[in-house]
This record gives sequence, structure tokens and C-alpha cells, in this order.
Amino acid sequence: MTDNPRVPLVLISGLAPGPNADLAERLRLAEPGTAVVHHDLRQIHSGVVRRRIRLGDRDQLTVLELAHGCVSCTLREDLLPLLRKLSQMPQVRRIVVRLDEAMEPEPVSWALHNVLVGERPVIEDVDLRAVLTVVDCAGWLGDSTGDDTLAERNLRASPEDERTVAQVALSQVEFADLLVLAGAATDAWSAAKASAVLDRVAPSIPRVELSTVDGKTVLDAVPADARRGEVTDMHGPLLRGQPPLHTDCGIGLLTFTSQRPFHPERLHDAIDVLLDGVVRTRGRLWVASQPDMALWIESAGGGLGVGHAGPWLAAPDGPDWADVSPERRTLASLRWDPLFGDRAQELVVVTDQATPDEIEAALNGALLTEEELAAGEQEWLRYPDPFGEWHEEPCEDTEIDPEKHDVNASNRKDETQ
Repeated sequence: MTDNPRVPLVLISGLAPGPNADLAERLRLAEPGTAVVHHDLRQIHSGVVRRRIRLGDRDQLTVLELAHGCVSCTLREDLLPLLRKLSQMPQVRRIVVRLDEAMEPEPVSWALHNVLVGERPVIEDVDLRAVLTVVDCAGWLGDSTGDDTLAERNLRASPEDERTVAQVALSQVEFADLLVLAGAATDAWSAAKASAVLDRVAPSIPRVELSTVDGKTVLDAVPADARRGEVTDMHGPLLRGQPPLHTDCGIGLLTFTSQRPFHPERLHDAIDVLLDGVVRTRGRLWVASQPDMALWIESAGGGLGVGHAGPWLAAPDGPDWADVSPERRTLASLRWDPLFGDRAQELVVVTDQATPDEIEAALNGALLTEEELAAGEQEWLRYPDPFGEWHEEPCEDTEIDPEKHDVNASNRKDETQ
């Protein structure tokens, strides 16, 4: 850590640019010395990002030309070095980063803590006080339950971005410390249904109205136990807080658990049940053909992602108990199986039009039968595995040389307004 005090940082996310800008401006005007940073990614497919900085009377628009047009490059090549530079300016007392609509706050927070700029991460220069997510009440329900892709909305964060709008909308609210509600729903039913979704995907996150937000006091509404950008591992709680278990406005909650593995091919065939009529799926999978590796699954709006979540504690190369979170140790102790250890299925499914019983039946049908279970791991390893193909991200570097990423480098054009 450096000896200098860290500069407070606030992240703002949300799908509606107007309300996002309104909130950022309220924060800027409330405290002199607040710098507001915004990266516009609408032309990122061409390798161009427009970055705007507002600080006092200064309003600077800079055109960035990136070697690779992706949000990871924007973070690594510009935002992180810029945050360090701003934190070292004596006139900067607070930084507000208004994220592009296509950006999710969790990977940004991860980068703050883990990507090296020079020899240290930027979290040593800034103090992440809150992640605020703006919910546009007129459109958020449709965004979170629809099947539009970011490409269809011209909101992609890279040319290869295949995420759905729902995936982004839900990720933004799930990671927030405070939800800021902007505008009004089109009707009472839509308002009630949107509230029912938020109650289940973000049950512990308080909500305030943008129209009443005071830039001086809004952060007081952030709970004392808020995560404030802390990225928990994929073996942490699937939901923060206690969501209602009853169905409301057709929105229900299903938790699926089992201590026997999935058959990889039957799971692959059944996985569509997590897409149609489902608002959100998050969880950990134990697939028989990969007995030592936990898989992570997320779905929203017809978009589905499956990836590695690291080894189980019971795996031969699993982590030491002392190196994992207390929550994970407690959960593993409670469900420890003499043969399989902490391996288990854990999914949380927020349903809309789908019937929870049908989802549960489909998932149960994908589990190994008694005969398959008795055959043992050597037989399981022979199963064809549709989940065995993995793709690496194109930008995996975790270190930036600040000398090579000067914010005044010649490949940038300043347009001061």
C-alpha cells in the first residue's frame, strides 16, 4: 500500500444513459473536486472509444484508438491508468466512474483489485465506496426478462460480445450496493412484477428514487455490510440476503440441490429448461465426466454461460481449507459426504412463465441413475462431454506498464469542450 490516503471512488452502472448521467452529475455537483469519468463504447467494434472527463470547469472529450476493440482493453489500457493518475492529482477529492451501459460492475471491480498497473493494483490508490446501479423503471422489466441481445441494441462491448441484455441488466443489479430507481413503470402490474424480480435477484439491496437523490447524502443509504466491489468466488452464496420463497406476480424461486453428479449429455439436453420462461439461473454444477472440477452456470434472457469454478475441496488438487472463505468451509462441513466430499449441485432459478416442477423434473432426470452411480468414476470419465471445450479470453494480461499507457499518448485526440 502507498502512504497517501486513497481517493474515494464510486461506480455507476445501468442500461439507461440519461438517468446514469443524471446521477453522476448529482454526485459531481454535491462535492467540489469530484471527477466524473465516462467511456462511450458505441464505436468499440471499430477500435474507437470516446472518453469524457468532467472536473470543475474542465470538460474534456478524448478519442481513444485501441489495438483491440474490447472492454478488457479499455479497462487495462485507459481506465485503470487514468484512475491512478486522477488519484494523484491534488484537486481530485473523489472519482465517479459512469460505466458504459454494456459494462458490468463486477469485472471492473475485479480489475481494480487484481490487474497490475506497474507493480501494484489500482485499488491501492482508490477506495471503492459504493457500486450504484440505476434501474430505469419504464424499461428494466422488459430488459431483464426479454431475449434481446446487446448486438440487437447496438450495445456490444466488443465485436464478439454475445451477451443478452437480460444478462447485463441482472448482473448490474446483483452486484450493486444501492439501486437507484429512475422514472416510473408503464403500469402498476409492470411495477409490481419488476419489484418481484428485484426482490428475488437482489433481496438485500436497498432502493432509492433518483428524483429524491441528494448527491451529498445518497451514499448514506449504502448498508454497512455492503460488498463495495468485493468479488466473491464462485463457491460463495448464490444470493445475498433472504429472498421471498412464495410466488409473486408469476415470479417464483426454485432452489435445486443434489449430492449426485449430472450425466454430461443428459444435462446438455436438459439445459434448455433453464432458458425458456426463466428470468435467471445461477449455480454450481457437478458433472460426472469432470469429477474434480466444479462448473459455474448462469442464464438470463436466452443467454447461457458455463465455465470452470475451480476444484472441489475434496479434489486431489483442491484448495486448502484455510485458503477458502469461512462461508465455503461452513457449507462444505454441513454437507460433507463420506465418498464425494463437498461435491454437489446447487442452483437458484428465478422463474417467470416456466413451471418450477418441470424444471426440477428435468434436472432430476439428468442426474446419474443408481446403476450409473455404482459404475464409478472410471466409467464416468468415458462419457462424451459437451462441456469439455473451453475458450480463452483474447486479453488475459494482468499487468500494465504505466509508461506504455500514458493517458496523453499520441494515439489519442483531445476535444476540449
